Amino acid sequence: MASEVAVNPKAYPLADSQLTITILDLIQQAANYKQLKKGANEATKTLNRGISEFIVMAADTEPLEILLHLPLLAEDKNVPYVFVPSKQALGRACGVTRSVISCSVTSNEGSQLKSQIQQLKEAIEKLLI
Repeated sequence: MASEVAVNPKAYPLADSQLTITILDLIQQAANYKQLKKGANEATKTLNRGISEFIVMAADTEPLEILLHLPLLAEDKNVPYVFVPSKQALGRACGVTRSVISCSVTSNEGSQLKSQIQQLKEAIEKLLI
């Protein structure tokens, strides 16, 4: 199986390789700062509670439909969201050995990551235009 899997067109917007690296890097830091919720259910909760900065989903999720409630909810709550190509890489960035199909970076007032999160949110919002 080739690593470049044909990405499901429903996985929109998809981050390019450069942005993916930036996203995964920030997720890794967010995990260290305990500003990360892993999994579709946890991500849904952060959106409902209004504590999500942005949502990251894996485009190679099978079936993708199990995630597609997230973009709708995120748009509803005005939270940027983005797809990265690989759930394996997303899992690694989240600091777990399993693959992770979605995660949410949560807000924290005194966070060291605030400016990075802000920059990334703007980059993701540009994709959605």
